Amino acid sequence: MEPDVSIETSSMIRIAVFPIGPVPPVLLRDYYSMLLRHQTIPLSTISSFYTEHQKSPFTNQPWETGSLRFKFMLGGAPPSPWEDFQSNRKILAVIGICHCPSLPDLESVVDQFTATCKSYSSALVQRCFAFFPGDSHLQNGEKKGDNIILFPPADRQTQEFHLQTMMQDIAASLLMEFEKWVLQAESAGTILKTPLDSQASLSSEEVMKAKKRRLARAQKTIGDYCLLAGSPVDANAHYSTALDLARLTADHFWFAGALEGSVCALLIDHIGQRDAVLEEEVRQRYNNVILNGHYRKSSMQDNTQRVSPLSFELEAILKLARFLCRRELAKEVADLLTRAADGAKSLIDASDRLIIYVEIARLYGTLGYQRKAAFFSRQVALLYMQQENQLAATSAMQVLSMTTKAYRVQTRASILRQSQSSETGPGHADSGKFHHHSVVSLFESQWSTLQMVVLREILLSAVRAGDPLAAWSAAARLLRSYYPLITPAGQNGLASALANSAERLPFGTRCADPALPFVRLHSFPLHSSHMDIVKRNPAREDWWTGSAPSGPFIYTPFSKGEPNDNSKQELIWIVGEPVQLLVELANPCAFDLRVDSIYLSVHSGNFDAFPISVDLPPNSSQVITLSGIPTSAGPVIIPGCIVHCFGVITEHVFRDVENLLLGAAQGLVLSDPFRSCGSPRLRNISVPNISVVPPLPLLVSHVVGGDGSIILYEGEIRDVWINLSNAGTVPVEQAYISLSGKNQDSVMSVAYDTLKSALPLKPGAEVTIPVTLKAWHLGLVDPDAGGGKSASSSMGRNLKDGSSPSLLIHYAGPLTISGDLETDESAVPPGRRLVLPLQISVLQGLSFVKARLLSMEIPAHIGENLPKPASGVGTAINEDVSCGSKIDKLMKIDPYRGSWGLRLLELELFNPTNVVFEISVSVLLENSSNEDNFSVDQVAPEYAYPKTRIDRDYSARVLIPLEHFKLPVLDGSFFSKDLQSDGSAGAKNSIISEKNTKAELNASIKNLISRIKVRWQSGQNSSGELNIKDATQAALQTSVMDILLPDPLTFGFRLARSGCEKTAKPDLPKESTTQVHHSSPKSSVVAHDMTPMEVLVRNNTKEKIKMSLNITCRDVAGENCLEGDKATVLWAGVLSGITMEVPPLQEIKHCFSLYFLIPGEYTMVAAALIDDANDVLRARARTESPDEPIICRGPPFHVRVVGTA
Repeated sequence: MEPDVSIETSSMIRIAVFPIGPVPPVLLRDYYSMLLRHQTIPLSTISSFYTEHQKSPFTNQPWETGSLRFKFMLGGAPPSPWEDFQSNRKILAVIGICHCPSLPDLESVVDQFTATCKSYSSALVQRCFAFFPGDSHLQNGEKKGDNIILFPPADRQTQEFHLQTMMQDIAASLLMEFEKWVLQAESAGTILKTPLDSQASLSSEEVMKAKKRRLARAQKTIGDYCLLAGSPVDANAHYSTALDLARLTADHFWFAGALEGSVCALLIDHIGQRDAVLEEEVRQRYNNVILNGHYRKSSMQDNTQRVSPLSFELEAILKLARFLCRRELAKEVADLLTRAADGAKSLIDASDRLIIYVEIARLYGTLGYQRKAAFFSRQVALLYMQQENQLAATSAMQVLSMTTKAYRVQTRASILRQSQSSETGPGHADSGKFHHHSVVSLFESQWSTLQMVVLREILLSAVRAGDPLAAWSAAARLLRSYYPLITPAGQNGLASALANSAERLPFGTRCADPALPFVRLHSFPLHSSHMDIVKRNPAREDWWTGSAPSGPFIYTPFSKGEPNDNSKQELIWIVGEPVQLLVELANPCAFDLRVDSIYLSVHSGNFDAFPISVDLPPNSSQVITLSGIPTSAGPVIIPGCIVHCFGVITEHVFRDVENLLLGAAQGLVLSDPFRSCGSPRLRNISVPNISVVPPLPLLVSHVVGGDGSIILYEGEIRDVWINLSNAGTVPVEQAYISLSGKNQDSVMSVAYDTLKSALPLKPGAEVTIPVTLKAWHLGLVDPDAGGGKSASSSMGRNLKDGSSPSLLIHYAGPLTISGDLETDESAVPPGRRLVLPLQISVLQGLSFVKARLLSMEIPAHIGENLPKPASGVGTAINEDVSCGSKIDKLMKIDPYRGSWGLRLLELELFNPTNVVFEISVSVLLENSSNEDNFSVDQVAPEYAYPKTRIDRDYSARVLIPLEHFKLPVLDGSFFSKDLQSDGSAGAKNSIISEKNTKAELNASIKNLISRIKVRWQSGQNSSGELNIKDATQAALQTSVMDILLPDPLTFGFRLARSGCEKTAKPDLPKESTTQVHHSSPKSSVVAHDMTPMEVLVRNNTKEKIKMSLNITCRDVAGENCLEGDKATVLWAGVLSGITMEVPPLQEIKHCFSLYFLIPGEYTMVAAALIDDANDVLRARARTESPDEPIICRGPPFHVRVVGTA
């Protein structure tokens, strides 16, 4: 059998092409390609070379439309024993190709060409084409002979024209030789034999039978030459005669051959035409050959050579299948090919079976049945493998490589080629059922075993063929794709095969197919706070506004509401600054894996990657960091990693592993290599769009004298020095400092001017900035719940990260890049943001246990005037004259209460820390009025009290004297929660009044708190201020009714000077703060003398009050001195049941006289029973029922009675 047969093969003239002398392979292929352009020579072009010596036997030669067909066979072909049966099998011409510059002269060419032509006795024409002859070759031109054709040096077009002329001459010579042969065969006859004819002595009957068959065979052979001569009509006539004669002599073999020849003549006669009638005629004639089994009938029982004609029947099946091969007749063609495959099993010659399988695979591939084509290709490869030689193994490897597409185990290089070709034009439907780009398509569970077999066959054939790279590729694909189905011993065997193949390869060999390990993108490490990049708006001074950075990413990868999945995040890298990304390696096999080097694969050429080596134990995974440095501005493309493992360099693409993991999730892939190694499932991370910008400045910060952690107690104030240095290659020309995060008020001051004065900060320069911090307040803590050193330290640790403020430093370099004359906004280099967390750890300091407000009263003495504060009383507390005025400011007399009042804020503190605290209290005294005697330099004096020491794990009470103050008016708005208005007429006014009164109260409280400072010190370097705002405000709020708000009625006693005038004062009396000296004995009362007195009753509300006033005088024992048998004081006037009506915010006097019988100390007390009390008075008195009487009792006033001389 012969490969690549078709019905038209019978009309092709075989020409053997040989290189004569040394011809370079490149030139030989070039010369051969020139010959292939002349496979068809029209008969109309050879008329000038054709000479008709006698009448041509080709009476119906189509000179205008006919042509001669050549089939060039480079290297020739051995003689076939079936040349008499099929004349087209003969080598009818020999062409030699000679490259003259490689030969000294033409004599050797002539001798070698003559010797080559002797091997082909059937050759009718011999020509040797000598290209590019030199002068020496031309001088010996007379010795070259007629068959040597010289092609002088010329351009390509001239040589092709010369070659075309020579091929036309060869065609004309062959046509004339065909005429001679036919004329000779018709006149003298010829003997035609095949291997089927018996070689033994023939009997007389067989001799007669052979003579009759000779005529039929001669006619069939003449028809063959008519076909070769391009005359299908003459050929058909001779084939018809041969059919009739062969049928009569029962020569079935030659009958089938003549029938095939007639089909070829029919097609050549209708060349270029294809219709249903012609197709049906061809199908009918070939079915006559195939179905009737004419070739099988010709088998002789005494055929000692055991030559089977079955190959010709199979060849006829293949010719018909090739003729009908198109998708519309796929079923019919598949039936023919199935019949041919079944018949191939009966063939004796293995080479014939190989050719059958090759042709079947080709035809299935033409139909688009890739898997059937791959099956028969594997049969071809198995036949090659049985020969056990290197060339056969190479052929087997090449055939198997063609099946990898159908079995989906192709190399990555072929996948890339197929993807590129699919972009230019569509393929068959069957071949387009899977995506070549997706690694998932390479894995199908139902094909796993077959795919493993195919890869093992490729590996075996590559080893036998001595191709280490192909063997390494096959072993890599087998191990990477099917490791779950391979035993540990098999995995070790494949690892050895990889190592052995690598030993035979040059160092640094690259392969498109990766082996192990599996590599996937893990994550991009977050850059430190020094690396944040901010887009820059040169039109604004605050150029960073509106472009909040999110680490190194311009757009956050976690943003919601993206328009589509195609939008990728953008990443900016800086030239010259190292970058990193994390990849995860997995070794799911049972052997130790050594990765000699792995580094990032960058196709853009502007990135230097740093390789590292990794050792992976069996069934393990490891996350590694790969780094590199961008070298120039522009985009960076990182598709994967370059891995040097098993002695070969391969590229591992991240996308392939993503598809693999996707297939594992969908059940298409055998196993997830990372999950099998114990690695957790990760979200798929794609490589962002990376761009590199020119160099930028880089500020690096650190806290001077520490590791950056700042430990403070509550309220502690400390200065921290922060050092900033420019680690980049570009100066810092702009820098701005701002705050962010919680507790920003803890940063009291930042020396921004220091940073501004250091600009521009050149590369390598540094500047130190002082920052003043004040620790914030953690809150009141119950000592029973958390008191102790461990509780306070743990609280400080917990608040360290979330509560500390941060310094934000936005800085940038020059607006223009060096060398650029014009810079638009898009080309402005970005700026940077330095996030400097202050890392303040606030430890609990002194804790508040409780706070309360204490009140102390000292009765006043009755004099001629209303009581006024005097320094003489203040000296009773502190004898220091220089400080007397300051102390007196803290103790004042209420002129309507008649007593010295002292307010003390008591704070109970607990020290849960392991250090000792010293507490100091200072009070900022209230500014003096114009009536005071203080100078301008003494404005807002501060008085400091002695320090209090609190040991660790101990409590202490600190008394803080407060200035005396009260609100002048008792208003109903203070009791708005308890009082409900019956009407809505004055609702709006009452709301406004309520707000104003409460605001006045809060302002008074805040004013008092702001003037008290409680400071602490621990050791020499730790000091701070205690926050007592909340404790003081809580204590004052709980005592506001009793201490801060005035009484509804206040009473005052004084000695009457010259009679008593019962007139009400229209003006509101003010508390006098004027200092006066002690009055002399004028304030004393003399016994046995009528002493006129008066009592002043003041109404502190906004409503008129009706009351009944009573006055009582008691002695030192508390007994009533005005009533009873033992009364010691006589009086004149009314002292009980005095009915009075006091207008709002005014006062009324009532006069009386007393006569003291016995000298001594007496106390005057005034009390009033209020008639028809309103809701405000009842709320102030905290009455439980509306019928309960309300009595206002004034404080005691002392009267000193002296005796007479």
